[in-house]
Amino acid sequence: MATTRTATTQWKGALLDGSGTVSLDSSGVGTFEVSWPSRAEAANGKTSPEELIAAAHSSCFSMALSHGLAGAGTPPESLQTSADVTFQPGEGITGIVITVKGQVPGISAEQFQEAAETAKANCPVSKALTGTTISLKAELL
Repeated sequence: MATTRTATTQWKGALLDGSGTVSLDSSGVGTFEVSWPSRAEAANGKTSPEELIAAAHSSCFSMALSHGLAGAGTPPESLQTSADVTFQPGEGITGIVITVKGQVPGISAEQFQEAAETAKANCPVSKALTGTTISLKAELL
């Protein structure tokens, strides 16, 4: 069964001096401020499209890796995944680095790396971001 998730942004003003809010409508967990300076300079307590992409990517990747490891008979005890999305004004998103550290009994570092590469290739958010270079750092703890 397909699901649709919705977020809504309200924006006022021009790009450089305007600002807005993005609300996570489907979950209702919050509304967050956005602005050009929070995107292109320091966050200063506001979010950006890139941070929201990082959140989506790190959570999707974790789910995909967890599923793959469990399917191979070695479910993880824990995974800690971060996604660093780099934004360059005038160019756009120039790359994403996924870093994952996992506690997975019964597998080698090489097997963990292979499972992480498979998750990176098959996670739906990775697939949606195919126009961007995605790098992976995987460490078995």
